[in-house]
Amino acid sequence: MARMHARRKGRSCSKHPMISESPAWVTLNTAEVEDLIVKMARDGYTSARIGLMLRDQYGVPNVKLLTGKCVTEIMKEKGVASELPEDLSSLMRRAISLNIHLRTNKGDHSNRRGLQLIESKIRRLEHYYKDNGVLPADWKYSLKTAELMLK
Repeated sequence: MARMHARRKGRSCSKHPMISESPAWVTLNTAEVEDLIVKMARDGYTSARIGLMLRDQYGVPNVKLLTGKCVTEIMKEKGVASELPEDLSSLMRRAISLNIHLRTNKGDHSNRRGLQLIESKIRRLEHYYKDNGVLPADWKYSLKTAELMLK
């Protein structure tokens, strides 16, 4: 399938190996991994960043195989998850940084188009999350409220 905003074909992704249980060389148990996830989430890391840190620094190849739950589910159970979904907040951060760039570089029309594409992705995600009950029905995206929410 083709990309939505670019005229390129899609790209094939790598797949995890087909294993059903955590490897024997993982030294951490479930409680230790959950405590690390809570500690990192309180330090302000996103769930994707937490997964990378667990893989690279602590030798946990797959949190779901070890605990039976993904990182986001553990964060929600422990009450340290953010109120915005991670994909929406990362897109909002990109839109904020691009808007700051466009304030100083008013003639940068290609990045103005990029900001429009990012904001259209945000609005599609907003509609999706409202339909699924993740966001309240009266939640509305704007750059000013995004700057207040994420800073």
